Amino acid sequence: MKTPKRGELRVENPPSEGEPLTGPVEDYLKTIYALGRGSVSVATNDIAQRLALAPASVSGMVRRLAEQGLLSYERYRGVTLTETGRRAALRTLRRHRVIEAYLSAALDYPWDRVHNEAERLEHAASDELIDRMAAAVGEPLVDPHGAPIPSREGLMDETEYFSLAELGAGFGARVVRVSDDDPEMLRYLAEIAIVPGTELVVVSKAPYDGPIALRVAGTLLSIGPVLAARVMVEPIDTEGPSH
Repeated sequence: MKTPKRGELRVENPPSEGEPLTGPVEDYLKTIYALGRGSVSVATNDIAQRLALAPASVSGMVRRLAEQGLLSYERYRGVTLTETGRRAALRTLRRHRVIEAYLSAALDYPWDRVHNEAERLEHAASDELIDRMAAAVGEPLVDPHGAPIPSREGLMDETEYFSLAELGAGFGARVVRVSDDDPEMLRYLAEIAIVPGTELVVVSKAPYDGPIALRVAGTLLSIGPVLAARVMVEPIDTEGPSH
């Protein structure tokens, strides 16, 4: 076995694939995956900020998770998931996003409420229940906010998209995904029809972080750059003038 470098913790005895993990452990793994897109090293301070925990508490948990073989930690370099940790993170993400999709499609929950419900249910639902829920709503590939749903086999679409804030004036785009952790923001986006699948054109961008003018379904509207940064888009060809 490779000897870890000073300040580095690596896998010693990985847990078995079927061994259940606690809710807090799953939250850590899911957060590390989200921050590092599955492979990039993540700073413990970023984990603490995302989970609203004290850095010292996060450091202690990181060491325990490293000892369990779920992640690797190297001082001053950060945290990365092991393959075991990555699979566990994706299982949790699958449960969360399938629950969101089921609540939306089968129970008609509004998209601004499914995230918090899924946060409460994701640790209790079995993989069998999640698979049945997915089948009941047609095996969705994305959740109501456009986030990809990992497959049963742990495959994940990790395509990276531009944010709407990065799109230049005159360019068209299709909304792919929006951030899901702010219900008030989701309600507002729904009101102005900026949802996954919507096509739009950036008409103009004011300098110095000023407002961004958009054309959405023939309607002109304006949003701020902070909101635009939370809307992921894919560029599309547009015809005709943007003004």
